[in-house]
Amino acid sequence: MALDQKRICVIPRMQGVGGMVSFQNKLADGLEARGVQLCSDLLDQPYHSVLVIGGTRHMAGLWLARRKGVRIVQRLDGMNWLHRLRRTGLRHYLRAEYGNLLLAFIRSRLADWIVYQSHFSQRWWEQARAPTRVPNTIIYNGVDLSTYHPKGSHSRPTDCQRILLVEGSLMGGYEHGLEAAIYLAEEMEVRKRDAHRQGAGFLSIEIMVVGRVAKEVQFRWTNHTQIPITWTGLVPRERIPEIARSAHLLYSSDINPACPNSVIEALACGLPVLAFDTGALPEMVAAGAGRVVPYGGDPWRLDPPDIPALAEGAADILQHQETYRKAARQHAEEAFGLDQMVEAYLRLLLDR
Repeated sequence: MALDQKRICVIPRMQGVGGMVSFQNKLADGLEARGVQLCSDLLDQPYHSVLVIGGTRHMAGLWLARRKGVRIVQRLDGMNWLHRLRRTGLRHYLRAEYGNLLLAFIRSRLADWIVYQSHFSQRWWEQARAPTRVPNTIIYNGVDLSTYHPKGSHSRPTDCQRILLVEGSLMGGYEHGLEAAIYLAEEMEVRKRDAHRQGAGFLSIEIMVVGRVAKEVQFRWTNHTQIPITWTGLVPRERIPEIARSAHLLYSSDINPACPNSVIEALACGLPVLAFDTGALPEMVAAGAGRVVPYGGDPWRLDPPDIPALAEGAADILQHQETYRKAARQHAEEAFGLDQMVEAYLRLLLDR
């Protein structure tokens, strides 16, 4: 490879640490469109810099790259923490703790620059592990605004209102997000019946869940709630825009998320977002683009959330759909464009 050619080694997220691969795909597409060559093998030298997405087990390769003076940039979201509060099995517990140790070691000993996905992510790491000596910056995830767009094919129901959940996985302690969504829908149904008694008309609620959900969890909720639930499982990412356009609101079910792609993608499709005020959600969902409501307890202890407050937020979104939809798209255009994300990474990785 000629030295004037642009080449970056992008190390994918470790298996078992969680999260979807949509960021990797979006960044790779954006870099390649700008003529940047990519590799994913630390031994496939030369390259100008390394981007570690979270952590990696290939520590020897990172050490070698560092000794050769290659810039190492680490992108961090949050840490594994739910396994300490919920029984997820010994294997999952050990894998989560091991993942945390690798993330922290790379951050403190190998990285030349840290990218946090949000201000929340930065505060979390610096409070838990102390600030680093190396520079850091905040780069939000981005989305292709021409692909994720309000206009396009969809099948939004007109006889009911659809609450959408999009998560890579609702397992390993993340089932609580599904529980809250179902309790929300049940609360909305109670309010609908009360409104009917007073002469007002409200549509029924249904839930669509995109992501991995254990079969036993699906069975339990399908048989213990009257709320219609559609389980899609994991879907190809090219289907996400159509699915987002088919819903009336996205409920961001993760607690203390660092920068969920599902929120950004929903906003870009003009889908309002409903969430509790945990993690990065207050800084991601602008006023008018959705509703972020008080959790009502300590989310770090998984206290029971304030479902009535969540229902109030949902009712507001559902009653003012067009206003929220317009604001959601506008906020995505202003804050979460893919081009600005890719350019920010290029400045770090190629020292532009």
